[in-house]
Amino acid sequence: MIEEVIPVVTVDGPSGSGKGTICRLLARELGWHLLDSGALYRVTALAARNHGVAFDDHQAMEVLAGHLDVQFEAGTDLGDEARVILEGDDVTDLVRTEETGALASEVAVIPVVRSALLQRQRAFRTRPGLVADGRDMGTVVFPQAELKIYLTASADERAERRFLQLQQKGENVSLPRLVSDIKARDKRDMERAVAPLRPAQDALTVDTTGVGIDAVFQQVLSAAIDKGLH
Repeated sequence: MIEEVIPVVTVDGPSGSGKGTICRLLARELGWHLLDSGALYRVTALAARNHGVAFDDHQAMEVLAGHLDVQFEAGTDLGDEARVILEGDDVTDLVRTEETGALASEVAVIPVVRSALLQRQRAFRTRPGLVADGRDMGTVVFPQAELKIYLTASADERAERRFLQLQQKGENVSLPRLVSDIKARDKRDMERAVAPLRPAQDALTVDTTGVGIDAVFQQVLSAAIDKGLH
């Protein structure tokens, strides 16, 4: 019996490189499923809180992470965020809060949770295909993906993008502080012992510095077409 091949496109890169928008556009264009891997630890933290599971109960946390009832919806407009649906409820805004982020950082250091979420991420690979957004999608989670993209941009430009996003939400932020924070996060992500941030050897690297999102999307879509994925 021949095993069915379900195609995957991975899009990795640092924060602010445009991964989220490109993944949403590509998933919508291809009619494929979407995985926002960066949100999974936040969703796990929310699910644990909702079900009264203590973070130090590692066995229960492992079961919870391995059976997360979560979906990601690409939305219909360019400016839309991916919607996060947990157990039938839209938790998109709740997932993005600083409080949830702090809880997620506690969850992320639990080895059995990391292992369970690796398998949960792979379970998103269902027909007709998957677009996976993250930092180690092409290197660790889906190393056999049909197409691997690595998006990058200068720290200054990524900070500027984040600055504008936060301003639009009415938050008072410092641009120099954002630049410093992004550089520090890049260093941590690239130097971490487990699944460091780096492009897969066979990834197409796209520098989005000074490039409009439409042009970036067309480049990624062309790569997908060249691979026979569209």
